Amino acid sequence: MKLYDYFRSSAAYRVRIALNLKGVEADERTFVHLRMGNQRAQDYLALNPQGLVPAFELDDHRVLTQSLAIIEYLDETHRDPPLLPATAAARARVRAIALSIACEIHPLNNLRVLNYLTGTLGVAEAQKNGWYRYWIDVGFEALERQLDRDDDTGTFCHGEVPTLADICLVPQLANARRFKIDLTPYPTLTRIEASCNALHAFAQAAPARQPDAE
Repeated sequence: MKLYDYFRSSAAYRVRIALNLKGVEADERTFVHLRMGNQRAQDYLALNPQGLVPAFELDDHRVLTQSLAIIEYLDETHRDPPLLPATAAARARVRAIALSIACEIHPLNNLRVLNYLTGTLGVAEAQKNGWYRYWIDVGFEALERQLDRDDDTGTFCHGEVPTLADICLVPQLANARRFKIDLTPYPTLTRIEASCNALHAFAQAAPARQPDAE
């Protein structure tokens, strides 16, 4: 199996956490430098026409894309430890938390959106950063309220073991820290983050610990 990765990509960060939790190591890792535009190279676009990371190439050369799809593939092919709870209602709750991050927060603030704001629309750096802060705060405020008031929240987003929800939360908080977002209004989120980062699987997946880190 081959992972196409980039140390700062929060989507790739999710997959690294999942691999670590499962105790699975990719046979090969290729680093796609997003800021240098390597994702737009023709050989990579032939592999993943979306020009995004991560991509995950299987032994039979099929290529999986989209981090949540890759993680669910890993969860179905490597059962222990499970990344989704046992009941349908609990699985729906975990998926809802994960999707609120992966679909509602992250896409508004990823690199290609920020580049479009500055490069195409001519938005000033301060305005771009304001855009980033606004959408992070909108998403985190809702997530903080949801997790703080729900009895299903435990040490982690759902109960006492990490799930898909935590796999999505930690990279998004890491990105927010990189942009110097004030996280003091989100004590539940940062408490869960600390519990996750105390685990080897999360700590080893951190951007600073990747071979391509700059």
